[in-house]
Amino acid sequence: MKKGLVLEGGAMRGLFTAGILDVLMEHDVNFDGLVGTSAGAAFGCNYKSRQPGRALRYNKRFARDARYSGWWSWLTTGNVFNAEFCYHTVPRSYDYFDVEAFDANPMEFHVVCTDVTNGQAVYHRCDKANDECYEWIRASSSLPIVSRVVHVGGRQLLDGGMADNVALRYFQELGYARNVVILTRPATYVKQPLGYNGLVRLAMWRYPHVAHAMLTRHKVYRSQIAYVAAEEQAGRALVLRPDEELNIPHVCHDAEAMQRVYDVGRDMGLRRLNEIQAYLER
Repeated sequence: MKKGLVLEGGAMRGLFTAGILDVLMEHDVNFDGLVGTSAGAAFGCNYKSRQPGRALRYNKRFARDARYSGWWSWLTTGNVFNAEFCYHTVPRSYDYFDVEAFDANPMEFHVVCTDVTNGQAVYHRCDKANDECYEWIRASSSLPIVSRVVHVGGRQLLDGGMADNVALRYFQELGYARNVVILTRPATYVKQPLGYNGLVRLAMWRYPHVAHAMLTRHKVYRSQIAYVAAEEQAGRALVLRPDEELNIPHVCHDAEAMQRVYDVGRDMGLRRLNEIQAYLER
């Protein structure tokens, strides 16, 4: 029976996920495959390369570095997270991404993006850690309006969270029958519609399908969460989620806030470690 790890997006809320993942790595918990959306992909890749601590480390190190993220990056490059620096310079020169370990690990690694030409989810399996893989991860994490469209694999892509923020159904269709799902919102969260429809349509006038995906995302997300809850109730998924809102902005320059969210994830991972191990060994 194939065992999967499904990671929700959520920008810096993904450090909650990173905390859980580090606990699982430290206790040698293994999966046959991982699928991540947005931050779930950007931080989840460290699970395949077996590098606990890395996601928190580089985010804290560059929290206030204008080369890494912020409005200066957006104004000068078109990306609020600097594409070249974040996805190519950092993993090669500042906080080495273990390419050899990633490539040698048999665990499948899938990322979710949104095709801007039709607003539909695109799923891609990355087997090798190379420039193309990094671009797929970047595309999955590229928030609309504050990011340029990413051209990779013959497609035009943006943030996967618009189309499929929790890709549990996708993994089940691939034969993953036992899945651990990590969400970054508490059970009480109900996603609300955007309150600036006109601005969205204006900003994304070249990509009307993206505008539609953004404006209907609350409905799609609610449906996905309802599906996850039903699978959890039926015993077909083990779900981990924060007990309360993590309260961290999408773009964060506060290293202490990052540490706090990460620690909440670590605590969750440690509290439920035995349950996770038992579920996977059933």
